[in-house]
Amino acid sequence: MDVLTDNFSLYGKGFLGTVELTVYASALALVLGFVMASFRVAPVGSFRVIGTVWVTVLRNTPLTLLFFAVMLGLPRFGLVLPFELFAVLALGCYTSAFICEALRSGINTVPLGQGEAARSLGMTFSQTLSAIVLPQAFRTVIPPIGSTLIALAKNSAIAGAFSVTELLGTYRTLSELGYDIVWTFVWIAAGYLIITLTISALFHLLERHWGVAR
Repeated sequence: MDVLTDNFSLYGKGFLGTVELTVYASALALVLGFVMASFRVAPVGSFRVIGTVWVTVLRNTPLTLLFFAVMLGLPRFGLVLPFELFAVLALGCYTSAFICEALRSGINTVPLGQGEAARSLGMTFSQTLSAIVLPQAFRTVIPPIGSTLIALAKNSAIAGAFSVTELLGTYRTLSELGYDIVWTFVWIAAGYLIITLTISALFHLLERHWGVAR
């Protein structure tokens, strides 16, 4: 217990850093995931190609490698940002590929007749997608999106290796101060548990209100 009480501010700073990474990267992932899912089901071939390439590349690229590419590669092209923003960019883009596939799978569960009926009424593709297809698809994709964002919260630990303030990175300072490494990691694990259980509870509420009845 001493490692927590003696270093509560350090743990708190790391915890808040992880929460901020999770919130901002989740927002980016949801927006990009929605855009790419729309591209993947769009009637325009070039859009479908863009969506497919995005998902294929990011889903098959190790997240650590993507961090290296963003943190070390983008500054070589003149894009210099705080490491926190680079971490959000890497996490958000990586997770967006999985959000995209979750949304696309939900879209595919909507009967084709729904879209055909909307088009027969003169609705455009964007109107059909936003007003008819996505509201129905949303009900089926709540659990997989929740699981994906929980994975994002845990993946944020990689950012600590790139000088970004987050929860896992606190172990280095505490180890140098001579604290028991076992209890150090116990309290780090407790912090991640709080974050993941909060996300799980949020999506459980969403599923109870809008999810598919079982």
